[in-house]
Amino acid sequence: MFYAYVLYSPKFKRFYKGQTENLNIRLNQHNTGRVKSTKAYTPWEIVYFEEFWQRKDALERECYFKTAAGRRFLKTKIDLQ
Repeated sequence: MFYAYVLYSPKFKRFYKGQTENLNIRLNQHNTGRVKSTKAYTPWEIVYFEEFWQRKDALERECYFKTAAGRRFLKTKIDLQ
């Protein structure tokens, strides 16, 4: 399985969108500073993800999450009260 995911940093109130084959390993990489673009904003938590059979589908969904329409969609799915 492949995953398109959204991370949230409660400390910095930032989101990160990505795709991976293993969510647990990837979250650990983000939280231990092994991802250059996210290491300044740790800790991260997974707030949303979707599963796919093929990597190309997960990549397409990640790209969608990064669009204005995708951000509107995620606001309806993620509740951070």
